[in-house]
Amino acid sequence: MPADLAVIGLGPYGLPLAQAAVAAGISTLGYRTGPEPGSLSPAELRRMLSGGFRYATSAAELGRVRTAAICAPTPRGADGGLDLSQVEAAARTLAARLRPHTTVILESPVPPGTTEDFLRPLLEEGSGLRAGRDFHLAYSPSRADPGNRDFTPANTPKVIGGLTPACTESAAAFYGRLTDKVVRARGPREAETVQVLETNFRHVNIALVNEMAVLCHDLGVDLWDVIRCAETKPFGFQAFRPGPGVGGHAVPQDLTGQAGRTLRMVELAQQVNSQMPRYVIQRAATLLNEHGKSARGARVLLLGVTYKADLADQQATPAQEIATRLMELGASVSYHDPHIPSWNVLGRPVPRADSLYEAAADADLTILLQQHRTYDLQGLSVKAQLLLDTRGATPTGAAHRL
Repeated sequence: MPADLAVIGLGPYGLPLAQAAVAAGISTLGYRTGPEPGSLSPAELRRMLSGGFRYATSAAELGRVRTAAICAPTPRGADGGLDLSQVEAAARTLAARLRPHTTVILESPVPPGTTEDFLRPLLEEGSGLRAGRDFHLAYSPSRADPGNRDFTPANTPKVIGGLTPACTESAAAFYGRLTDKVVRARGPREAETVQVLETNFRHVNIALVNEMAVLCHDLGVDLWDVIRCAETKPFGFQAFRPGPGVGGHAVPQDLTGQAGRTLRMVELAQQVNSQMPRYVIQRAATLLNEHGKSARGARVLLLGVTYKADLADQQATPAQEIATRLMELGASVSYHDPHIPSWNVLGRPVPRADSLYEAAADADLTILLQQHRTYDLQGLSVKAQLLLDTRGATPTGAAHRL
């Protein structure tokens, strides 16, 4: 049975789109491009299947849809740039089945120019069709924010940039079924650069507040109180909060090689954010020393090892590096996370604490890395021998904050 939409790539960009489409009553076909991060809970999967979602049993089914969205992951490659190999594989698979009048939309994070200079030739050569004449081609940056209950696909504006005005309108007609507002960019390059700006805005501002965290600790200033006061300003300020590192799927882009220059601010932000796991280790070792203990042989409990609160996603979580460095110092590391039943670091399993309060009471140091909703931080601060809070989530004075 033909579907209205094929989502090619069911990772962090494809799954939210597929869920939104099913919720809007659009018959949706999912096609996996390979092992992909991102998963559905059993309840979410049941809702999608009952709403008309189904997995493609063969690539031939991609030729019987009205709209095809390429949402393949683009992880950072060995050269520091985005790896487009999965986008290429998805494009070649689709091109061999592409039919006239299909609307093809790219949602993967890519450097500006990718839709026109990389994707378009692959689709045209593989199909014998011409973009803008025989089929529509557009780019739309993914704006999924997993776990955000306030902003869903339905109330988050969608940016569209088509190869031609007709391409833009075709893509806009599709997204108009999913969201309250569609924003038309001048073209695919502008839409691609929207994604670059939004991702880099997050990383640069996190880097700023991470540097402020280090500075405020050295000055004896309560950064969390500073942020609380600053965010009352109704203009010119948006609150960001420090943490043990930056995880997630959105890779900051300095566009090395693009337009013959780099974004120096983004390079600096990456350097700052990449240092945060080491800073956490430094603070942890100092706290242990101040209480007459050495990191070697210390029992350290890590709380929350996912990259974001209340999700099971571990993509680029700083917990991996923090655990690794603690082990290299000779610490005995265990963890607790209600969303992660098992966890491996350095190729071996990390002991999981079954009883949170007993484990915190037994540990020489407990480090809160992610403030999952299920954690009773007030009770935890009472039970823990020594607590380092990297999220500023515990009550004032109840723990040592980052």
